[in-house]
Amino acid sequence: MNNLYPLKFIPIYKDKVWGGQKIKNILGHEIGNLPNCGEAWLISGVDSDPSIVENGFLAENELNELVEVYMGDLIGEKNYELFGDKFPILLKILDTSDWLSVQVHPDDELAKRRGLGNGKTEMWYIMEADDNAELICGFKTKLNKETYKRYFDEGKLKSILNYERVQNGDVLFMPAGRVHALGPGMMLAEIQQSSDTTYRIYDWDRKDSEGKGRDLHTEAALDALDFEPAKKHKTDYRKVKNETATVVNTPFFTTSMLDLDHGFEKDYAALDSFVIHLCVEGEYILKHEEGFEQIKKGEAILIPALTNEVQIQPLDNAKILEVYIVN
Repeated sequence: MNNLYPLKFIPIYKDKVWGGQKIKNILGHEIGNLPNCGEAWLISGVDSDPSIVENGFLAENELNELVEVYMGDLIGEKNYELFGDKFPILLKILDTSDWLSVQVHPDDELAKRRGLGNGKTEMWYIMEADDNAELICGFKTKLNKETYKRYFDEGKLKSILNYERVQNGDVLFMPAGRVHALGPGMMLAEIQQSSDTTYRIYDWDRKDSEGKGRDLHTEAALDALDFEPAKKHKTDYRKVKNETATVVNTPFFTTSMLDLDHGFEKDYAALDSFVIHLCVEGEYILKHEEGFEQIKKGEAILIPALTNEVQIQPLDNAKILEVYIVN
């Protein structure tokens, strides 16, 4: 068997009513004729949309098939025990030219109870934000199910939602259960549990060409919602050069920032996990024992668990989100 090596994947593009052209115009992705490209799935183990390898001798293989073959060598021994043959992280870039629906995701317990696999906790890193760009995260004040239903039934849902202005470099951690919606004028990286389950609560009264609105999941969302307001919505992290700065550390994933302007070495030997690099600014060369890859803004690479050391050589400057799971 040939040696495993860091894997690049063919992005999967999604046309969305709220999408735009930044993934094409800013990142240079070949999105085809999609008029409203809202999402680029960079790494996915979702059954309906599995990522396909782009580089090396494993090109044209599906990600979950490789997990089945390489098991712990690819994703880490403990991760393989927990997740089996399904890759546990879904990595996207989103471009918003309009409001996304107000929505919520179930947690692991509720998802399993409903036969949906695992829940969906996620985080956002804002790559590009227009002036006055904002999003919704959580409620303004503490509610209960009855109070929430009253506001909803009276058409006053928007009045109880918490709005946050965002700018480049902001991070928002979005645990399962927290109501949220992205506003127009931003491009962001989304790191999440591998799940495509979304309960749509409100869709801004949008209608399609036939006068129909998208389906809402009003009742299904009720048991998923966390009615406690968050004490803080944006995630603070150390903004330092040429160090590993932890941004989010949870049982679902750990994300760090590497803000580099010179060569940097990483030793992952003790980690027992795959590592994802997502370049959110600049460009760099990743050197490893099997060769090297060049990674640009808006591209990701999956480093297998058995890869111990890599060298990162930024081309001028690079900001990289580093993602893994340690149990």
